[in-house]
This record gives sequence, C-alpha cells and structure tokens, in this order.
Amino acid sequence: MTANGYLQVGVFLLLVLALAKPVGWYMARIYEGKNAWLNRLGAPLERFIYRLGGVSSEREMRWTEYAMAMLIFNFLGVLLLYAIQRLQGYLPLNPQQFGAVGAGSAFNTAVSFVTNTNWQGYSGETTMSYLTQMMGLTVQNFLSAATGLCVAVALIRGFARHTAATLGNFWADLTRSTLYILLPLSLPLAVVLVGQGVIQNLNPYQSVPLHDPVSYQQPLVNAQGNPLMNAAGNPATRTVLQKNQLLPMGPVASQEAIKELGTNGGGFFNANSAHPFENPTPLSNFLEMLAVLLLPAALCFTFGEMVGDRRQGWAIFIAMTVLFVAFLGTALYAEQHGNPAFGKLGVDQTASVLQAGGNMEGKETRFGIVDSTLFDTVTTATSCGAVNSMLDSYTPLGGLMPLWLIQLGEMVFGGVGSGLYTMLAFAMLAVFIAGLMVGRTPEYLGKKIESYEMKTVSLIILITPLLVLVGTAVAVMTAAGRAGALNPGAHGFSEILYAFSSAANNNGSAFAGLDAGSPFYNIALGIVMQIGRFWPAVATLALAGSLAAKKRVAAGLGTLPTHTPLFIALLVGTVLLVSALTYIPALALGPIAEQLAMSGIH
Repeated sequence: MTANGYLQVGVFLLLVLALAKPVGWYMARIYEGKNAWLNRLGAPLERFIYRLGGVSSEREMRWTEYAMAMLIFNFLGVLLLYAIQRLQGYLPLNPQQFGAVGAGSAFNTAVSFVTNTNWQGYSGETTMSYLTQMMGLTVQNFLSAATGLCVAVALIRGFARHTAATLGNFWADLTRSTLYILLPLSLPLAVVLVGQGVIQNLNPYQSVPLHDPVSYQQPLVNAQGNPLMNAAGNPATRTVLQKNQLLPMGPVASQEAIKELGTNGGGFFNANSAHPFENPTPLSNFLEMLAVLLLPAALCFTFGEMVGDRRQGWAIFIAMTVLFVAFLGTALYAEQHGNPAFGKLGVDQTASVLQAGGNMEGKETRFGIVDSTLFDTVTTATSCGAVNSMLDSYTPLGGLMPLWLIQLGEMVFGGVGSGLYTMLAFAMLAVFIAGLMVGRTPEYLGKKIESYEMKTVSLIILITPLLVLVGTAVAVMTAAGRAGALNPGAHGFSEILYAFSSAANNNGSAFAGLDAGSPFYNIALGIVMQIGRFWPAVATLALAGSLAAKKRVAAGLGTLPTHTPLFIALLVGTVLLVSALTYIPALALGPIAEQLAMSGIH
C-alpha cells in the first residue's frame, strides 16, 4: 500500500477515536438522566411526547416488559411500512406516479428496514415514492437504530445495577435516543452532505440533454412480446438515438445521513453509495464512513462510563479495533495485488498496481482501491449495508473479508447497539472459558457468570449461524434458491451464502450477483431478518434482567481482570475461534475454493 493509503487509513482511525470518546461520554449522560445541555433544552418536547403517547417515563420496566414493548413497537412498524408501500399509488408526494409495491417486496422491505437490515431487492429510484422514502424508510432508519441503542443500554444497566428488578423504561430510552442522539447528529451531517453535492429536493425527475447523443439497436417485438424476424431470419431491430437522459431527484441527503449514522445501509438509488447523487466526492465518502463507525465505537466508552470503569470500555474498543484492522489489512492486500489470472492472459497489472492499486473492477475511480475497500470494510464490520463499490467484483480473498466480518455477528464494531451487546456476550463467553481453565466460577464486572447466563449467551451467539447455514443449505438444495444465483460454481455459492449471512446478521449489503427479488428470497430472507434481529435482542434483555438481579461480588485473587492485554487477546481469540469453527466449512466451498482456483491450485 502507498504512503497515501496508510495516511488515509490512519487519519480515519484517529478521527474515529477522537470523536468516539466525547460522544460516548455524552450518550452516557443522556441515558443516566444527567444534564447534557440538549436534554435540558429539549425537555418540554420530550414531556409532550410522553403525554401524547400516554407514557410515564419514570416507571421502570422488568426485562419482560421491556422486551414486550420493543417487540410490539417494531411489529407495528412493520405493519405501517408495509401499508405505506402498498398504498403509495394513492398517497401524495409521488411525482413519478409509482404504483403499489408488490406484496412480496413490500413485506421483505418492511421487515428489512424495521430490523435495521435495509436489504433491498428493488431499485429505489424506480420503485419508491418520495413519501415512502421519507415517512416509511427514513423514519424506520431512526427507529430501528434507536431500538438497538435501547437494548444495548438495558444490558449496560444490567451490569451497572445490583439486586435490581428493572432495566429502565423502553419508551423513555427510545425517545431520548432519537431526540438527543440520532437527530442532533443527522441534521448537521445532512447539511454538510448537501454542500458536497448530495441532492435534497421534492422535484419531479429531470430530463436533461446529452452532450453526446447515444445510438443503439433496439429489438422489435410483437404484441405478445415475442421478437420479430427480418427477411434474413435474424431478430429485427431499429436504431434509436438517445438525446436525453432522465435524472432521478428526491430527498436524498436527509436519508443518507441517518442511513449511515444509524448503521442502516440501503440507499435512495440502486447504485447505493456509489451513486454520485448519494456520495459525490472523496470528502462525502470520508464523512459517510466516519458516520457509520461513530456511534458503535462511542458505545464502548458509554459502556465504560455507565459501569463506572472506563478501562472496560477501552478493552472492548481495542478488541474491536484489532479485529477491524486485521480484516481491513487482508482485504487491502488482496485488492491491491489484483488477479493473478490476468497475468496468464498477458495483461500487465504493474501500472495498475502503482496507480490504482490493483483490482479496480467494480470500483469508482473517484474513490480508488483504498477508499473503496475501507468503506466496504466499515459497512460490513457494522450492520450498515451501504457500499460504494461492487463486492461481486472483488477478488475472492478480498470478498471473503467482508463476508467473514458479517458472519462474526456484526460486532466489529457492529450495528448501533447490537454490535456492543453481541461483543459483550462474547466477553462473557471468554470469561467463562478462562474460568474453566482455572476451575473457578467466572465473574465479569462483579457479576458471577452461571448456568443461566451461559445458556442465554449461547442463544445470542448461535442463532445467527444457524439461520445462515440452514438458510443457505435450503437455497442450494431447491430450484428456486439456485435460480437466483447468476454465476455458477463457487462464486454462485458465495452469493447465496453472503445473502443469508447479510440477512441473519442484519447487514443488508449483497454480492449483487444474486437475483433476490423472487418470492423465494423475499420470504426466506424476510423471515431470517426478523429472527436474526429479535431473537438475540430478547435474549440480551433476558441476560440483562438476570445480571441486574445479581449481587455484586468483590474481586478476589482468582478474579480475571477484564481490562488487561491478556483479556483483550483472549476475547479476540474467542471471537475468531467460534467464528472459524462455525463458518470455515461453508467458506471453503465458496470464496476459499475460488481463491485457490484463481491462484491455479486445484
């Protein structure tokens, strides 16, 4: 990698650290009800929201009440978003007169955005009205991110409290997450993105004249859609001269800001963050990457503040950073060394390596190898499905890294909220393993980790691999599942495996070589997204309730310190070991086999 590449990555990581610590401290004050200026300024509006909803923000909930409130709220969100899509032909702010979204696609999209997955089996600019994009998708971008924050904060309270029966109030946490964290960060980011060229309007689509008209041959068909033949027996065509291009418009910047800050992903346009109207400049690209990683990183420091030991937050942050850098470095190495198969065809990649860094296929020239690979590592390390390049065009090893990052459980740094509570589950597993080694009952942050906690941790960790592997197996065994893969062999298997990994871990990105708009994938991935989001969330709340009820145990001579380099190494090793044992057999059939074949090893 060039000096410029190292500089870009280094500056990015330093800015993440510089911003995450104060934002994490601020979030801790919000959730603890302490004065953080904005919550004092917005208190009248907050109280009005509670009165409007008939909510008593002071009444705390047991974990079962907290979980039920979360499930009911999100179930209603699915119904509302589904209805908006099905009725959009009759609703306002639809200048292109788009009709109702198909039932299968509407179901899949509703589930996708409510679960913070934002998987898209449609092209946004040809499917969704402005009202659907704003009142449906953008609103759920806020609420799904706020839901993840609520679950994470409830688990933190489980560690911070002792002999307590409650975890806080879901409605108060949801309101404060939206009002004091997500909205204040999204508004200035949207304004800055507009300044960079991201569009924000409600205008009809604009037809503009092309500087150089384009001509092409259009096949002629009859009324039934069958091709017509000419006198020579060949398909008949006519020459079409294209003088104008239709440019889509819309309220893009407002959706772009929260889709990144909330680690939602998706995109207003089908090309996602590679589209110049969503991500026009290297600066907008850098800001969007920073926005994706900001809140997941900041939550590590929120955790340290709220449990009263900042070293614990640093330990989790460092473990996440170590994993992130390792995967990023491997992906950059693979992409910058290009495809060795080109050498056999007489293609000289030397100039490409020096100038563009190797494999430029599927990448925007305005971003290049480093910014494209960094962007896609950021969005797959979190649960953000936004991408600025085509993962399907990466080298097998380069594509393996984003896929494996998703399969880790979207916790490096993970989705907003969900990344932290998944990593804390692995931290408890690491402590339990250490306890088995020395024959002691393990403890974490003064709480004994016993049978109930480990069963719950197992449910959190194992449900997503089960969904991924079973879903992929069903897809490759059925004609409907195999029909979606547009490439044969190992690469087609990778496309299917990536789709179920992305859905189960609520990421939303895709290899893009999969036709996921079929009824099979709409339904299958919709079911996987729901279970993958809410099963771990409910199990996390059950774990939080159990921890909150426990007494605090004083640290003894046999207590494993959980803020030291030794524990960080144990945590990283546990994450990699569990992931490898779970996924390596499946990965060997896809990207690993493809990498070996590309290198001439059969």
